[in-house]
Amino acid sequence: MTGPASPAAPAPTPVAELTLRGILLGGAITLLFTAANVYLGLKIGLTFATSIPAAVISMAVLRAFRGSSILENNIVQTVASAAGTLAAIIFVLPGLVMVGYWQGFPFLTTAAVTATGGVLGVMFSVPLRRALVVDTDLPYPEGRAAAEVLKVGEESRHGGAESVKGMSAILASTLASAGFAILTQTKLIAAEAATFFRVGAGATGVVGGLSFALLGAGHLIGLSAGLAILAGVAIGWWIVLPILTAAAPQAGDVAQWANTVFRNDVRFFGAGVIGVAAIWTLIRIAGPVAGGLRASLAASRGARGAGVALEERDLPFAAIAGGTLAVLVPIALLLHGVLAGGPLAGSAWLLIAASLLFVLVVGLVIAAVCGYMAGLIGASNSPVSGIGILSVIAASLMLVGWFGRGGGAQETSALVAYALIVTGIVFGVATISNDNLQDLKTGQLVGATPWKQQVALVIGVGFGSLVVPPVLQLLYTSFGFAGMPGAGPNALAAPQAALISALAQGVLGGDLNWTMIGWGAAVGAGIIAVDELLGRMGRMRLPPLGVGLGIYLPMSATLTVVVGTVIGHFYDRWADGRADVEGVKRLGVLTATGMIVGESLWNVVFAGIVYEAGNDAPLALVDGFETPALVAGTLLFAAVAAWLYHGTRRLAA
Repeated sequence: MTGPASPAAPAPTPVAELTLRGILLGGAITLLFTAANVYLGLKIGLTFATSIPAAVISMAVLRAFRGSSILENNIVQTVASAAGTLAAIIFVLPGLVMVGYWQGFPFLTTAAVTATGGVLGVMFSVPLRRALVVDTDLPYPEGRAAAEVLKVGEESRHGGAESVKGMSAILASTLASAGFAILTQTKLIAAEAATFFRVGAGATGVVGGLSFALLGAGHLIGLSAGLAILAGVAIGWWIVLPILTAAAPQAGDVAQWANTVFRNDVRFFGAGVIGVAAIWTLIRIAGPVAGGLRASLAASRGARGAGVALEERDLPFAAIAGGTLAVLVPIALLLHGVLAGGPLAGSAWLLIAASLLFVLVVGLVIAAVCGYMAGLIGASNSPVSGIGILSVIAASLMLVGWFGRGGGAQETSALVAYALIVTGIVFGVATISNDNLQDLKTGQLVGATPWKQQVALVIGVGFGSLVVPPVLQLLYTSFGFAGMPGAGPNALAAPQAALISALAQGVLGGDLNWTMIGWGAAVGAGIIAVDELLGRMGRMRLPPLGVGLGIYLPMSATLTVVVGTVIGHFYDRWADGRADVEGVKRLGVLTATGMIVGESLWNVVFAGIVYEAGNDAPLALVDGFETPALVAGTLLFAAVAAWLYHGTRRLAA
């Protein structure tokens, strides 16, 4: 005889994740961060990562609501980071004004270029999740940092000794990072330590950015990537630059001479290295990507049948394929509108068909490469402008192959504009895939549902596409851009847009610096061979893309990252001797995370101050204080870094 049946266990309470309030909060943060990023990028050529500041703001706001969760906070930062990252489209579109093709930023066209590229970036990056996020050892520094911020915020609700230590570590480094960044804006201390000198008939230098965000990123990316970047710095700055400057010696300011040659020649050398390394990376990850597509199909079938764990459910493959094809329709209409009535109208539909194929093929390649680069060094430090360079060269070469050169000024102008618009779409793919996989890494670490994050990414693209056009139009009418017809003394520099539009003109006009790109490609092939040899010998690898980044990016953005990788390596070696190895290492990660958080939050505030003040040094208290500021900044930076790591070791004791 059996007893009475046991009462059924209560169903688990569903955890809030993809909610209306989360989407609306993400959209509100998007308005602020996208506008700030657009202005800062056009003013000084730099943008900031928005995911971590969005996570911090989200936690502060949603804490006041019942039922909020770490997963809902993750959706907020996903929406805001996708939109904020999409602001990097400013590296291309202002070029249309600079070459005189646009007299302003038409809302629908600007939004369409931004949105279509962004949505394709989401669609192309979804199948890469398993290959580049799950089945990989790529560090994803900002993804890990955002996850740690979310975890510490969630744990702080419940107290506990570990969460108190974690919160102490992240708060100390956040305040120190923000405080130091504020001091650099007063000019009382330098923002970078630099010295330039002559080497025989040539010139070179050593430049380190005094930035805790760069130091923290270095801690998170690991020693192998750091050494690869250092190798790139050595090749670009201490071998190639002295050779090139010696070939054209100059008197006068050494720093200006060296930096000019770096911008005009060495960066093209680095772009050649990145191009070859990108192709090799794509070949290497082709197998895992194909496996990820098969797994995605299997998971889609399982989701309809036997059930698949939530943390493995991506958007169904049919939705990805259908979404991709659907986006091609507005792209075709957009391109037709650009061509109609112009000198290229006679070849419109054949040219549109070729352009759609170009966007698909090049977009897929770029999504994989940008995702890999973001995983290697972080979305903020990933050189998407280098990908923009390669994209505009490829798009322009496609047009040269079709129309040739020497077709007259009107036809050349139309070709340049068309190349920039096609590049803008592809650039949207690059910026979003650069960010999306970082967000998906955060989601993996906090237990999020991938398909919900992917929906949030599309929503974020929508928000960003609505914000970018009016902000660009406002800045165009208020300031203008350097190089455009009628630019005034307060025109915004828009350096990347100026470079990319000049590249399109150079390819179509036949005077591009192919020599440096070719030499860079040859060196890139050699670096690949060295990396493969090291792998077969069982030694530490030298990722070729990391070397390319070290050559292409300014040393001020890379050398401090290298220092951070060394500090992180020795901290982790010290942690290996502690009883709670993982807990001690996590405190180091939180310290590095706080360094990124503090400077990122300050950059949001600073962008608003710059806009209101109308100049790029609104907080400067002194002028002509360079040498004392350099000494004081370097010493203070070293002292604060030592204090932070000493404090972290004391917390871990």
